[in-house]
Amino acid sequence: MKVAVSGAGGRMGSLVAETIRSAPDLELGGLYDSKAIPDEGVSTDREVVRGSDVVVEFTIPEAVMGNLERWRSMGVHAVVGTSGFAEDRLEQLRRSWGSGPPNCLIAPNFSVGAVLMMRFAELAAPHFKAAEVIELHHDHQADAPSGTALNTAARISVAKPDQVRAVESTEIIDGARGADVGGVAVHGVRLPGLLAHQEVLLGNDGELLTIRHDTSDRISFMAGVLLAVRKVGTLPGVTVGIESLLGL
Repeated sequence: MKVAVSGAGGRMGSLVAETIRSAPDLELGGLYDSKAIPDEGVSTDREVVRGSDVVVEFTIPEAVMGNLERWRSMGVHAVVGTSGFAEDRLEQLRRSWGSGPPNCLIAPNFSVGAVLMMRFAELAAPHFKAAEVIELHHDHQADAPSGTALNTAARISVAKPDQVRAVESTEIIDGARGADVGGVAVHGVRLPGLLAHQEVLLGNDGELLTIRHDTSDRISFMAGVLLAVRKVGTLPGVTVGIESLLGL
């Protein structure tokens, strides 16, 4: 299987390229980035992806939709780790991509631990009055909230649509209560020294359940990336998350 990387000049993209290169059953295809890195074989020409079986997309929210349109036209399966896929963008992608093949997998998070954290929160949500999500990322994160936080909050909202609080606090300063995702408040923290972390707080009278996941190294994402690359060809059209690949 030949695997290209889009966003190959970035932190995640370069690590994906190194991981693909080291995998005995995979062949590294073209490396694309909006900024060329000739010494590392990274090109600004999206045509370098043509001929690959799969492209792993780690770019920026502003570029991802145009890139996916191009990969679709090339007949290349896409595995996407770029953030910014709120429900409206997912619906736009489903309409434009259609049914496969090729197929497209959007992963809010490739970490197995993070995927389990989201699933645990979804399972716990119906048993608590209300929940809030706090995501913490490094200060190079391009957008907020993270895709993981958006996906977590959306799943909690479906599992527990009636979030119950004694009062809905009035914001003295806009944004003090965070973003609203289906009634679930989401708070984003951006600081040097962080990598990727998330807490889900679920509250009842007299008790609080905290579900937390911490990423200390980007290598934690690579097992999920490899799983997605190997399995995206078996998925129908546009799929969100690697849960089904993990049997969740």
